[in-house]
Amino acid sequence: MDTSTILPLFLGNLRGWEWIIIFLAILLLFGGKKIPELMRGLGKGVHSFKQGVEEAKREINKPADSQENNDNEK
Repeated sequence: MDTSTILPLFLGNLRGWEWIIIFLAILLLFGGKKIPELMRGLGKGVHSFKQGVEEAKREINKPADSQENNDNEK
């Protein structure tokens, strides 16, 4: 079972009060001023990860594309 099937199962079990408790715990741990900084850093990390995945896909497909072009020229 991969994480894409586990995560929705976990989040689906949380009700309104659980979300409020989680939010309050985060607020107590980090404070109101640190949360925007944490979210900004998280957003930058996700963006960087997505760019890395796209770059890896281009690198993987690049040799196949160049080989196809060589085959078509012959």
